[in-house]
Amino acid sequence: MSDKLILGVPSKGRLMEQTAEAFAGAGLTLRKTGNERGYRGEIVELPDVDVAFVSASEIAWHLKTGRVHLGVTGEDLIQEQMSDAADRVTFVRKLGFGHADVVVAVPDCWIDVRTMADLAEIALPFRRAHGRWYRVATKYLNLTRRFFAAKGLADYRIVESLGATEGTPAAGAAELIVDITTTGTTLAANGLRILDDGVVLRSEANLIASRLASWTPAVERVMAEITARMTAPAKP
Repeated sequence: MSDKLILGVPSKGRLMEQTAEAFAGAGLTLRKTGNERGYRGEIVELPDVDVAFVSASEIAWHLKTGRVHLGVTGEDLIQEQMSDAADRVTFVRKLGFGHADVVVAVPDCWIDVRTMADLAEIALPFRRAHGRWYRVATKYLNLTRRFFAAKGLADYRIVESLGATEGTPAAGAAELIVDITTTGTTLAANGLRILDDGVVLRSEANLIASRLASWTPAVERVMAEITARMTAPAKP
């Protein structure tokens, strides 16, 4: 059994850069080993850490299954992949970047639909008019089901979105969407509006520990060192 802590970090783009900056701010240098395009790395100051560079969604999966001890990913991905997140992971620290909201958005022309209660109210009239329930396009199937159930909505149909979700209403593939947004600009450009109480989750990147990973005493010591550095107050 390895006594190295496995850390999953985003493999590309701004998330990878911001993760590296967050660790650097705590005095920890993330570095790829071997090929610069490779997927393995290290923390220079902590030799007992193996870094795995993978996608944010894969990090969530690895945390869920215990394949990594620690990872940086969005809370939206954790909550989507795990109905029992509290049993599987521990949120160590919010990292202050990767902000995005998972929201329910409807066409602007639905002028009488401002809230989730309004959405529930139009379900039956919509079915009578169209012979079916309205369709909700989303990549967040589980978050959508849980949020709609909590709001008392059952009369709808989910359409899994594999592409640009915000374009599905205009394309006639769905009536409304549940999607992630940072500024709302793309939604507005597609003639969509967020419901007044339609924020499903306010997400950002988090440092997250897996409860299902193999935690040896040596790994726990490394974890304690990383946690102490990452949660220490910023130096002026």
